[in-house]
Amino acid sequence: MSINWVMLHEQDGFVRLPNERMVYSSPPRARLALTPPPGYTGRDDFSHSIPAGNIYLTNQRVVYLPESNTATFQSFSAPLLNVRDSHVSAPFFGPNVWTALVQPVAGGGFPPSLPAIQVKVTFKEGGAFDFHTNFERIRERLEQAVENIGDAGRGMQGVDLSAVHLDELPAYDGPQASAPPLVDDALSARPQHTRQPSTSGAEPAEPPPCYEEVQSQSVAQELEERLRRAG
Repeated sequence: MSINWVMLHEQDGFVRLPNERMVYSSPPRARLALTPPPGYTGRDDFSHSIPAGNIYLTNQRVVYLPESNTATFQSFSAPLLNVRDSHVSAPFFGPNVWTALVQPVAGGGFPPSLPAIQVKVTFKEGGAFDFHTNFERIRERLEQAVENIGDAGRGMQGVDLSAVHLDELPAYDGPQASAPPLVDDALSARPQHTRQPSTSGAEPAEPPPCYEEVQSQSVAQELEERLRRAG
């Protein structure tokens, strides 16, 4: 972390480092406050309060540029791996605030007795959670890259920054359920007929129940009728 180390550029804001890529840029009027960490009891009295400016996140560092430069403050920057304990607080009234502890670098313009500097960025125009989400994602990628080379003492010096993946990974949806079999439209459009018992056709092989009894009664009635007429 350092003060006034950023090389400024009239159009782009600041000069990029080798293989440096922009990840996020805050809305204007972001306020910056640099103070000793909570609980600091040393004698060095250090503080900076910048009322308005922009904070930038790249794949290598955090950069803050004020809206108006002063004789003592033109820029602030911190390597991503020097930033610790970052979080966003959302007060009931007022804008959201991003807070972190940053380890100073040698010759960065801070008292050597300070083990860390507390950084507070107040996002007056919004964007605190977007900044923090992108910061955590990029910082995690850099930590993994440093672990892969097996030389954590050198920090980002041995990391090929051009090979570090910066984009968000696609969400994992899980195994897809098998699709139901396709049905031929021509078959599905055909009307379905239910087989009905046929009312015509061959006569049954056997007579219906009580057929002989009914036939005998009919013959007896006819014979009785003839005898009655003859008498």
